[in-house]
Amino acid sequence: MSRYTVNADQNQNLTNGHFLTMKADLQFDRDHLWHPYTSTTHPLPCYPVARAEGVHIELETGERLVDGMSSWWSTIHGYQHPKLTEAAKAQLDRMSHVMFGGLTHGPATALGKRLLAMTHPSLNKIFLADSGSVSVEVALKMALQYQQGLGHRHKSGLMTIRGGYHGDTFAAMSVCDPVNGMHGLFRDILPKAQFLPRPVTPLDGPLAPEDAKAIDALMARHGETTAALIVEPMVQGAGGMRFYGAAYLEALREACDRHGIVLIFDEIATGFGRTGKLFAYQHTKVVPDILCLGKALTGGTMTLAATLCSDAIAEGVCASDAGVFMHGPTFMGNPLACAVAEASLGLLETGEWAGQVAAIEAQLKVELAPCRALASVADVRVLGAIGVVETQSPVDVAAIQRQFVSDGVWIRPFGRLVYIMPPYIITPAELSQLTGAIFRALS
Repeated sequence: MSRYTVNADQNQNLTNGHFLTMKADLQFDRDHLWHPYTSTTHPLPCYPVARAEGVHIELETGERLVDGMSSWWSTIHGYQHPKLTEAAKAQLDRMSHVMFGGLTHGPATALGKRLLAMTHPSLNKIFLADSGSVSVEVALKMALQYQQGLGHRHKSGLMTIRGGYHGDTFAAMSVCDPVNGMHGLFRDILPKAQFLPRPVTPLDGPLAPEDAKAIDALMARHGETTAALIVEPMVQGAGGMRFYGAAYLEALREACDRHGIVLIFDEIATGFGRTGKLFAYQHTKVVPDILCLGKALTGGTMTLAATLCSDAIAEGVCASDAGVFMHGPTFMGNPLACAVAEASLGLLETGEWAGQVAAIEAQLKVELAPCRALASVADVRVLGAIGVVETQSPVDVAAIQRQFVSDGVWIRPFGRLVYIMPPYIITPAELSQLTGAIFRALS
C-alpha cells in the first residue's frame, strides 16, 4: 500500500471538518492505524464516532449508543461534563504544558492537595506520571530503589498474584499473569517475578486456608529476596475480572511487614469509587506503601496518572546511591491534565458518586442474575459499578459487537468476559439497556 498523502482538495475538506468520506476514512484507518490488541492484517471492525456526550457515543452513521465501558473505565462522570470542559478551556488560556523539571504550577499543587485529602495520611508523596502503565513502572522502580537505599541489594525480586494485569510496558508486563495474560509472547525476556495462586478468599469471608498456605510457602522461599509485592486490591481487572476478599489483602500486608517487602496497590482500574468505596483498599484495614492511580483521575478527559508513597519509601529512595528518584517523563505534571483532574476530584468530593454506585450495584445484581440460567454462561458477579458475565467459551468479538451496536449499546467483551463498568451518571433506564442487551446477546 502506498503511503497516504493529503492533496489540496482534501485539505479543503479538512478545513470544512470533513476528512474525505466516512468510507474512505474507515479504509484509511484499516490500512494505517493500529488499534489496541488488534491485528493489522485481520483487524476487527471499527465504528466511527462523531461525538460523545453524557453516557452516549454517537456514531457517524447515526446510531446513539449507551456506553457500558466508560471508555475503558475512565469517564466516570460521563462525556463532556461541563465542569471538566470548563477547567480544560480555562487552563488552555493560561498554558497547556510546561516542563516539571525545576518548575511548578497551580494545577499540580491543587491536584496534589485533593489527592492527599482523599487518600490515607501515610501516603504523603505524589509522583505525577502520564499513564497507568508508567505509574506502575514508577512504583516498581521506587520499591527497588528504596531497598537499595536501605542497603538491601539482595532484595531485587518482584512478587504478585496470578490473574493480574498491570499494564503493557516491560516492568508492568513482568507482573502480569505469565500464562493467561496478554504478554506470554515476551515471557522469556521479561524479569522473572514470583507468582502466588489466584486468591480464592471470598469477598465477605475469612481468609481461605489454601490462600494462607500459599502465601506462607512462597514467602518462605522468596520473601528475603523480594523487594515488592504488587496487586490489584479486591478486583483483578483485565486479567480476568475476578473479585476476592479483604482478608487476603490483610494477610499479604502482614507477610510483607514480616519480610520487609514493599506492598504496592494498583488502583488504576478500581480507584475513584468504582468498587463502592473511593479506593478499593478502603474495604480493608490495609494501607499500601505505594498506591498507583490513573484512568478515572481526569474523569476520562485525557491521560494522567499518579503514584503515591509514604514518607518512609521516599526517604529510602533518596538514601540510595543516586540520591534522587531516577524517573522523569516529559509530560510529568502536565498543567492541562492536572487542571482537569483537580476538577474531576472536586466532583467526587461532593459525595454524589457513592449513591450512584450503590444504585448501579443493586440494579446490576437484579438485572444480570437471569444470565445465570443461560447455557452459555459460567458465572455472574457484581461489585460496585462493575458487572461481569463470564461465558463458557470465548465470545466472537466482531459478531457480538455488531449485535450490541444494533441494540443501541457499546460493550467491548474480551475472551470469555462480557462486562460493563458504566459512567456513574447512568440512569436506571440506560443501565437496563445494557443489561438487557447482554442477556439477549448471550441467549
